[in-house]
Amino acid sequence: MLPEYGRHVHQMVEYLMSIHDRDLRNQQAQAVIEVMGNLNPTLRDTADFKHKLWDHLFIMSDFKLDVDAPYPIPSPKILDVRPDRMEYPHGKITRKHYGKNIEHSLEALKTIDDEEAKTQIAGNIAKYMRAKSFEYNQEHPNNEVIMKDIRSMSDNMVIIDEVALNNLRNDYKQPRLNNRAHKGSGYTNNGKAGNNKQQGNKRRQGKSQHK
Repeated sequence: MLPEYGRHVHQMVEYLMSIHDRDLRNQQAQAVIEVMGNLNPTLRDTADFKHKLWDHLFIMSDFKLDVDAPYPIPSPKILDVRPDRMEYPHGKITRKHYGKNIEHSLEALKTIDDEEAKTQIAGNIAKYMRAKSFEYNQEHPNNEVIMKDIRSMSDNMVIIDEVALNNLRNDYKQPRLNNRAHKGSGYTNNGKAGNNKQQGNKRRQGKSQHK
């Protein structure tokens, strides 16, 4: 049952169950507990060290050992403890590149009466939708797509103005090209052709003409 104690300890437990004298059986059970503690010194660091040893003693006896234990005798159910079943969401996400939180946000936004706050929140949602769409498709969607998706996902209850959408500053920045990409294109960070390479070519041409 518990291989970390070894076969000899299991044989000791079997011997305990064969003792008819209850006092002797209790005395020998204490001795077996001491042996189990010596074989597993790592358990001594736990707060309920002795309690664990007695639980293990009953487990190795298949819960048939009848002794006067200092702790409540455990039930066989402790070996078959199952966690509570978790309910997972089964709803479908209409637009996966936005995520489920956008649907929840637009649903909550429909209940806001303050038009100024509603417009500001809708603008933040639009910026987030634009960023998530870029992560998913690697390209920024145009404003018409964002406006259309907001209307359809909110059942035409949330409408954002195109002018306001154009004025939104997108905080999502595209990654900069690495140095290898710059070198391969022949351009520097300023967008101009590399002057060092051109000057080197001119010096080599001047030397050849001088010779």
